[in-house]
Amino acid sequence: MQKITPCLWFDSNAEEAMNFYLSIFKDSKFLSITRYGDLGPGPKGSVLTARFTIHGQEFLVLNGGPKFTFSEAISFIIACETQQEIDEYWEKLSAGGEEQRCGWLKDKYGLSWQIVPSILYDLIQDSESEKSKRVSKAIYQMVKLDINTLMEAYQG
Repeated sequence: MQKITPCLWFDSNAEEAMNFYLSIFKDSKFLSITRYGDLGPGPKGSVLTARFTIHGQEFLVLNGGPKFTFSEAISFIIACETQQEIDEYWEKLSAGGEEQRCGWLKDKYGLSWQIVPSILYDLIQDSESEKSKRVSKAIYQMVKLDINTLMEAYQG
């Protein structure tokens, strides 16, 4: 088991959510499911937890009931090499969810994602502050991030 594993709390659809994520990420793998037994608060045989990996990162999903929900306080960042990759993740993860500003979205389960070009941090951390200011201003005007628009802003 890896040292740190994110645990994602769902009401009762953890297995469905896991399968959704497994269908989106090519480098993903199902690991295991633990089911409620006679003593658990859930119906006997229903999913308690499930484990899977995305790009080698292990995740655990938990059917914990309606007490807690997701917020933007936690999000997952997907660094993309191409606009095609941004578009693909954006389309799949935002389906049934909510598009937000600056490359953020919530998927249909309420989990927040940031779909960003891998070059973004270099652009906004450039030592020439005018370049980074132009890129930041461009980001604030977008919903889904566009690499060409960011590069145009960077180049002035």
